[in-house]
Amino acid sequence: MIKTALVSVSNKTGIVEFCRELHKLNVSIISSGGTAGFLSKNKIPVIPVFDYTGFPEMMDGRVKTLHPKIHGGILADRSKKEHLKQAEENGISLIDLVVVNLYPFEQTIQKKGVKEDEVIENIDIGGPALLRSAAKNFKNVSVVSNPEKYGIVLEHLKKSGSVPLDVRKKFAYDAFQHTASYDILVSNYLGDMFGLKGYPEYLNLTFKKIQDLRYGENAHQTASFYRDSQVSRPCVSTSRQLQGKELSYNNILDANSAFELVKWFKEPSVVIVKHNNPCGVATRKDLLDAYETALAVDSKSAFGGVVAVNREITKNLAGVIAKRFFEVVIAPKFSEGALEIFKSKKNLRLLELGNGHPKKEEFRTYRTVTGGLLVQDADTLVLDEDKLKVVSKRKPTSKEMGDMRYAWIICKYTKSNSIVYARDNKAVGIGAGQMKRVDAAKIAAMIAEDYGESVKGCAMASDAFFPFRDGIDAAAEAGVTAVIQPGGSIRDKEVIEAADEHNMAMVFTGIRHFRH
Repeated sequence: MIKTALVSVSNKTGIVEFCRELHKLNVSIISSGGTAGFLSKNKIPVIPVFDYTGFPEMMDGRVKTLHPKIHGGILADRSKKEHLKQAEENGISLIDLVVVNLYPFEQTIQKKGVKEDEVIENIDIGGPALLRSAAKNFKNVSVVSNPEKYGIVLEHLKKSGSVPLDVRKKFAYDAFQHTASYDILVSNYLGDMFGLKGYPEYLNLTFKKIQDLRYGENAHQTASFYRDSQVSRPCVSTSRQLQGKELSYNNILDANSAFELVKWFKEPSVVIVKHNNPCGVATRKDLLDAYETALAVDSKSAFGGVVAVNREITKNLAGVIAKRFFEVVIAPKFSEGALEIFKSKKNLRLLELGNGHPKKEEFRTYRTVTGGLLVQDADTLVLDEDKLKVVSKRKPTSKEMGDMRYAWIICKYTKSNSIVYARDNKAVGIGAGQMKRVDAAKIAAMIAEDYGESVKGCAMASDAFFPFRDGIDAAAEAGVTAVIQPGGSIRDKEVIEAADEHNMAMVFTGIRHFRH
């Protein structure tokens, strides 16, 4: 039976209503600091912690619930006579329900211009200790760390006066999840604050679930989508879904690839992604023109793909996009007219990301292998201008240089081995994910030919060096005039000679963009 509750909350959502019901159920409430004052102001009887312990809150509130009469009341094992005897001898009342949520550390560190002292004072000590004590003693104590669970507690109390063991177990699990995540946020913040940005001995991550997914990569796999709570920049994880079916695992992967590519272009641009590879990319003065140009690169592959744009989608553009089948459309914003048009495509998922161009933000990527996790800095560098080097006899024209740069950006977001042909701010042919680089070059040219395009006069980008000259020969035969690639092969000399034989301009970037 629940006779005594300890209540200490920073997030006071629903706490008045909850405690009012506890009082009606004859549950005594011990409360601390601001919570006690808040409840008293709302005419709910409480026993202040300092009255119960005989010790005042001290050190600016840093010490208030850290007391044997509090933790003894929570941790006492009711099945052990010695515990109960010691509690009685020391004037310790048993506490059956602990209702605690923690100082708003996450919200504090996200405030602009927040001072270090304010951050430090929002590191909760007593709260996690209370949650951990109650969760440890789940056989005897109910612990609630989430206001959304208040209704569940009241429902059981009104039925039987207690919370069933299976529910207490779930609450205990939730409490430890909460404190673990909280500690990781604090640890990560302090690591940044102290300049400890290396790879720690223990990798502790905290991600909050956004939603369960219908299934994983395949229908027989379960899946969920989690967000790094410290990331606020525009990205798929922080987007708002405005309409459509639930996102699938593959939708999210494709949407992420599409947006991460389109964000690099300053002028109106469109990227179409299928199976995590771009199949259409174009930049134009008008977004509608960019869409139609991108679609023409490989319209068959675009079927059922993801469209990402870097400008607001208007009614006019929405009407054109709605004529074809896509899984997801991503944009910084959708006009009211566009949303009206898309209503006719009720299954189409619309993701609104807001404005922003966060390409310089540093972050890390994580990838699992069986029994392990690979961690690396995200590949946020496109080109290092200091490393660009013309290695061919013929220097590229300014137009060729522009085409090479454009192809290089697309190549960065195409699965290795990849080759991209580009001309006049659009992709002409994309060859992705081949075991041999020369095959990627041939496939990219074949895709262009399938849509009546010639790669003659195009620039070619390769995500990594050419191990043999055959890729250069194949590109020259197709009419390519300029090549941008990392360099670094033991056969660079013969690859450069091949470019010179075909009067091609060749630029080494000094960096590669493998994407496995």
